[in-house]
Amino acid sequence: MLFERLVLEINQAGLSWLTILKKRAAFRAAFADFEVDHVAAFGPSEIDRLMGDSRIIRNRLKLEAAAENARRIQILRQSHGSFAGWLDAHHPRSPQDWTRLFRHTFRFTGGQIVNEFLLSVGYLPGAHEPDCPAFARILEHSPPWARGSASI
Repeated sequence: MLFERLVLEINQAGLSWLTILKKRAAFRAAFADFEVDHVAAFGPSEIDRLMGDSRIIRNRLKLEAAAENARRIQILRQSHGSFAGWLDAHHPRSPQDWTRLFRHTFRFTGGQIVNEFLLSVGYLPGAHEPDCPAFARILEHSPPWARGSASI
């Protein structure tokens, strides 16, 4: 799920989130249900195939970043057990520190992409205000930002 979210956030750059959501099923098909090992094996011919797929965002830099980021997640598995393990090992951090870490580790991960990714998967607070009806439901799932860490 984390890899899928990262790929979708990268592809959303410069576009509306609604555009990405409408193309989500096509992305899943094009990226083998976001199976990291499968996407990590993508080479030039797979990138060319994706460039011809009108159902998804056809940006070569974003497509190449997805394949490279899958390879980098494979490396993170060796050192941290999983992408989630790597995130947990570096939590908590300020948004600026997260951005530096992501830029050092992944491709096509600027500040807005990193912040939106971390916000959406629970590593940064702020997706909902305390008076929002969803806030209490989110707390029931113990997101990383609420697990006794210092406020960021």
